[in-house]
Amino acid sequence: MGSIKLQELIERMNLTNLSPQLDITDAVVSESQVNRPALQLSGYFEHFDSRRVQVMGNVEVSYMETFDKATRLERYEELFERGEHDIPCIVFCRNLTPEQEVIDAAVKHNIPVLLTDRMTSEFMASTIRWLNVKLAPCISIHGVLVDVYGEGLLIIGESGVGKSEAALELIRRGHRLVTDDVVEIKRVSDETLIGSSPEVTKNFIELRGIGIIDVKTLFGVECVKETMNINLVVKLEEWKDGTNFDRVGLDEEYMEFLGIKVVCQTIPIRPGRNLAVICETAAVNHRQKKMGYNATKELYKRVQNNLRRG
Repeated sequence: MGSIKLQELIERMNLTNLSPQLDITDAVVSESQVNRPALQLSGYFEHFDSRRVQVMGNVEVSYMETFDKATRLERYEELFERGEHDIPCIVFCRNLTPEQEVIDAAVKHNIPVLLTDRMTSEFMASTIRWLNVKLAPCISIHGVLVDVYGEGLLIIGESGVGKSEAALELIRRGHRLVTDDVVEIKRVSDETLIGSSPEVTKNFIELRGIGIIDVKTLFGVECVKETMNINLVVKLEEWKDGTNFDRVGLDEEYMEFLGIKVVCQTIPIRPGRNLAVICETAAVNHRQKKMGYNATKELYKRVQNNLRRG
């Protein structure tokens, strides 16, 4: 798992920096989970993951206010000392501004103190969700990712097989481009892969014979999308006589990315085949299967029933 700049988290979550005297230029966040240090403030430091963002909510602040000022500062001091060089920052929610002595103690141990007016649970959920995406394992593959009827279609195949042309026709039919040529894939959970475009090629498609086109400029902002779950892989292959391509679809094939399997359908390419219509049909059929209806299995049942009646 990688890391992101602390400044990026501050900007994304609209946090107020209560310790501007600290230089956070090189400060990073490397853990996607956060920690509410209630147990640590009570003196229990076993299993304390000091590399996480520390979040102070109403419960923690109210608990600390039950102590006199000297004890309170002593407990904060112990927390900061245990997490020195590890804690990326400590965030106080609900505008619960800490005492200046607490801020000074954090600064002494090089721990930025941040403030937000958001509810604690809401802030934690938003932060974890965003960090999961930003810090997720990532790979880059050659392909095209398109949103077709709400299904993320990853179109792959040899160079020149027609991936970009298929994507362009899908865009003209009202679907949305996520990325062309290079797809950045992130594993954001045990079941979910999200695809996006590198910043340098965002919204561009390369068409041989024409060159580079800007989809957002030519077709409008409604024809592009920032990210998309990868639900189905469509593999384009040149038609070859003698090759056995699946005609029934009873047994599904899969392709694995970052340890997650995604259904893969191989589409043979030959002149006259409308790739856009085939991709649309593949997306709708996959969606129908997720809703519980499988046309192949239904046909198989009808054939079996006819054989039994015969």
